[in-house]
Formats: sequence, structure tokens, C-alpha cells
Amino acid sequence: VQLQASGGGLVQAGGSLRLSCAASGLTFSGYVMSWFRQAPGKEREFVAAINWRGTNTYYIDSVKDRFTISRDNAKNTAYLQMSSLKPEDTAVYYCAADPLTQSDPRLVHYWGQGTQVTVSS
Repeated sequence: VQLQASGGGLVQAGGSLRLSCAASGLTFSGYVMSWFRQAPGKEREFVAAINWRGTNTYYIDSVKDRFTISRDNAKNTAYLQMSSLKPEDTAVYYCAADPLTQSDPRLVHYWGQGTQVTVSS
């Protein structure tokens, strides 16, 4: 199984980025896709998840109304559209795949390699 995350970069506060996670080696439509992030010196935290059909989404409170998770099962790809970015959003962002919705990173089956997002003030 491979999850290839991309789309990170340096952006000013208030800007936008779109992360992508291309999956291979798994039946993509059978997995909940999630995004986690880890800031320096902090634990990895859940950010957002989307069910296999794309009909249900979940977010932590701090990103609601700013981030949107989506997926394209035909392309085996999940996305995280991030808008109104804040310096506190700076972190390495990881995509994850699991048969269930997992907010605890210890329970996640598959991880991508991470992509750095840096938001300058």
C-alpha cells in the first residue's frame, strides 16, 4: 500500500493550499480517508476524515469552515482544500487510510509520507 501526499508549501496567512493523497495497492473505495497533522514538538492530531462514499465528513473544530476534505474514487485520490490558513496550521500533514474512521493515530492502518505546510504571519 502506498499513499503519496503532495501539495504542501509555504503560504502567507489567509492563503490557501490544496493537498492531494494518491493511493495505490488498496481498494480505495473501501477505506475511510483522513488527514492528520503534526507540528514541531506536538503529537500527531486528527484533522479531517471522509467516508468511503464521500457522503460524510468530519473535522476538528479549529479547521471547520476553513478546510474541506473530498475524494475521487475514480482517481484513487483524496484531497484537503485549506483556506484562510493561519500560522497555527503550520505542520507536516499526513494522509491516512483505514477501514474505519480513526481519530487516534495509533489505530490507523496506512500512512502517507507527509507534506510540509508552513503558514507565515
